[in-house]
Amino acid sequence: QVQLVESGGGLVQAGGSLRLSCAGSGRTWSSYAMGWFRQAPGKEREFVASISWSGGNTDYGDSVKGRFTISRDNAKNTVYLQMNSLKPEDTAVYYCAAHFTAQAAGVFALRYDYDYWGQGTQVTVSS
Repeated sequence: QVQLVESGGGLVQAGGSLRLSCAGSGRTWSSYAMGWFRQAPGKEREFVASISWSGGNTDYGDSVKGRFTISRDNAKNTVYLQMNSLKPEDTAVYYCAAHFTAQAAGVFALRYDYDYWGQGTQVTVSS
C-alpha cells in the first residue's frame, strides 16, 4: 500500500502558474504509474495527466495539453504537475493517484485503473 499527500494548491489569477506535488510512501513506489485527476463541483472526476513509473511516457487530457506537464522523481517518491496558463475552468480539487503495474511504460487515463488516491488539493483560478 501507498499513501499519497498532495500539496501546492491555492488561489491564482488566470494566466498564472502553480506546481502541485504529490508525495508518496511505500516500498514499491517506483512500480506505480501515477496520475492526476480533478473534480469541480457538479462535475465528474476528470483525467488530467498520467506518467509511467519509468518516467518515459506521459498522457494528458485534451483540456490541459500544452499547458500542464507531469513529471516524477522516484528517488523522492514524488510526482509533480506543473500548471501554466491557468484558466478559471481549471478550478477544481486536484487528486493524485497511483496504479500498481508491472508495465514500466504504461500510462492510464481511467479513474478505475488506480488503486490509491490522495485527499486532494484545491486549485482556484480567478478571472
